[in-house]
Amino acid sequence: MADLDPTYIQAPEHRSDANVTPNQPEEIPVIDLSRIEDPKDVQNVISEIGEACKTWGFFQVINHGVPCEARTRVEKTVKTFFDLPVEEKLKVKKDEVNPVGYHDGEHTKNVKDWKEVFDVYFKDHMVIPSSTDPEDQGLRVVHNKWPQFPSDFREACEEYARHAEKLALKLVELISLSLGLPKERFHDDFKEQMSFCRINRYPPCPRPDLALGVGHHKDADVLTILAQDEVGGLQVSRRSDGVWFPIKPVPNAFVINIGNCMEVWTNDKYWSAEHRVVVNSTRERYSIPFFLLPSHDVEVKPLEELVSPENPPRYKGYKWGKFYVTRNRSDFQKLEVENIQIDQLKVVT
Repeated sequence: MADLDPTYIQAPEHRSDANVTPNQPEEIPVIDLSRIEDPKDVQNVISEIGEACKTWGFFQVINHGVPCEARTRVEKTVKTFFDLPVEEKLKVKKDEVNPVGYHDGEHTKNVKDWKEVFDVYFKDHMVIPSSTDPEDQGLRVVHNKWPQFPSDFREACEEYARHAEKLALKLVELISLSLGLPKERFHDDFKEQMSFCRINRYPPCPRPDLALGVGHHKDADVLTILAQDEVGGLQVSRRSDGVWFPIKPVPNAFVINIGNCMEVWTNDKYWSAEHRVVVNSTRERYSIPFFLLPSHDVEVKPLEELVSPENPPRYKGYKWGKFYVTRNRSDFQKLEVENIQIDQLKVVT
């Protein structure tokens, strides 16, 4: 273990070989979104999305409307940035005051991730709560940080994010329909959305048996749109038994996963699955998630239409902005206790 900083070492039960069944025949669904243009098939697509949200919390989409050129451009541009000397990347380093930009020391579940990232808010400027104090109603404005080189970094990221956001909102409408709700049910929750785009680089790791690119976690957002390269490494924990399954890269597809907000809104009908990223010793890997987040003032709680005396609310409501800034504390340092998780807001019955 001398060749790996101990801060990266996962507990034995969370390492890449734990609870994995090799050569599983089962895979998450791949859904062709072009079928929604066919009036005879659209309901089938909606049903398939609903079933995937319930069973896996993950699915992939093809023919999704995001231009290949926009994705290819941002992938090429961000690789140029990450190839820069460290001192150049640190000029746009993010911190607890301004939580966007470059970072190479993120923690998940209090263990350091084997990766470096660059975060970009979808809206520039972004309004977020000024503190984690529940009584503090103050807000502050944060702005994106942009590197001087490559010169088209900002333009490529903003163009890609616009397409990803459009796809994310379309999927939210389809998910709403799968719940038997109007497609516009969630529109008001995104008026001042806090969404952001992240670029992940996972370098080759000398001890992939001990470290993870990202440790096991659930996304806190509404849903995530993920572009992954051909290397692979993303794994999802199956809802029925917790076994880890690899999500195999599909050319030009996006991986979609349900976040905590949707899990709470649906009162556990839809599943925010644990997932992680395994690394390897020979190849770097890139992925670009777009995290769809509500407005800071949205109260996230089970929807009235989906609760009843037989199915009472399973979660306490929470203000999204406060939850976000509280949870993000652990991005920058190891905490003495585990950061806030959605299960801590479960209603005790």
